[in-house]
Amino acid sequence: MEHTYEKDTLSALDAITEAQRIAFAPMLFQAARSLCKTGILTYLDHQGRTGATLDDIVKNTSSTEYAISVLLDMGLSGRIITQKGGVYFIAKVGHFLLHDKMTQINMNFTHDVCYQGLYYLQDALNDGKPAGLKVLGDWPTIYPALSQLPAPAKTSWFEFDHYYSDGAFDLALPYIFASKPTTLYDVGGNTGKWALRCCQYDENVSVTLLDLPEQIALASENIALTGYADRIDFYPVDMLSEASLPDDADIWWMSQFLDCFSADQIVAILRKVVSVMKPGARLCIMELFWDAQKFEAASFSLNASSLYFTCMANGNSRFYSVEKFCHYLELAGLRVENRVDNLGVGHTLLICEKDV
Repeated sequence: MEHTYEKDTLSALDAITEAQRIAFAPMLFQAARSLCKTGILTYLDHQGRTGATLDDIVKNTSSTEYAISVLLDMGLSGRIITQKGGVYFIAKVGHFLLHDKMTQINMNFTHDVCYQGLYYLQDALNDGKPAGLKVLGDWPTIYPALSQLPAPAKTSWFEFDHYYSDGAFDLALPYIFASKPTTLYDVGGNTGKWALRCCQYDENVSVTLLDLPEQIALASENIALTGYADRIDFYPVDMLSEASLPDDADIWWMSQFLDCFSADQIVAILRKVVSVMKPGARLCIMELFWDAQKFEAASFSLNASSLYFTCMANGNSRFYSVEKFCHYLELAGLRVENRVDNLGVGHTLLICEKDV
């Protein structure tokens, strides 16, 4: 697939215009968010092709004329709204800001989890540590802190994580259960949503969640409220530690897990799993790869999200390219048996076996 980033196609005028949009990007982001939060976009959306004047908007929203006027002007420059003869209309960009769930989740994640911390991005790049995480709390990485994140960061983090995995879960299930596994290990089980999906999909499967103790505690609370607690076990473990692993799984499952680690850590974790995989077992990895996307907007979103890992999560991981990732699999002694792209919002499923 050819992307426009393979060539520099912008004219000099377009390039300098784009450079200014980047220079003032934080202003545009916050203005777009305020246009939504103040109800201005909602009001314009309701007016449809009739549109509304500044006086109309002032009368029908709770903000001052000054606040509305500066937001409208930035909205025009940001192509969020249009204007003709003193009448304002919602534009296509504004429509998606208001109605597109993915856009809303991405904006909330950027604002609530990343925005303040990204001020420290250069420090994170220099030191290899999540320098921006300190704006949320005092932790070495974000992972043991997920259940303790302050509001609204906690809500926005889990909504972001679940949105990009939930849509792919149902599509992945037939591939995972084609071999009729009876024992599945969910490595990095998070809140237990995948484990529950598996139990709902196949009444003969038992699932064990392998995750940090803090995450196991959160998942066990969620699963205790369901009717599947008797088929789901827990194995608290730090996959980077020297702790031993269980070895009875037909399927080892990792969804949006390995992107939380550096390249060297990924190879180390995979080698650890390979060392205990029983004959015939499969390792199934579902990840978002920026170079396996159908649309450039998706690649852009993933590369932007990689900076969350840099600045907020752990300082040394990212969304990888599938080319580099498959090299890590080879180094760990694994072979890709089957690759399925474009599951859900843009996931890739890699079904792997020991390379013997």
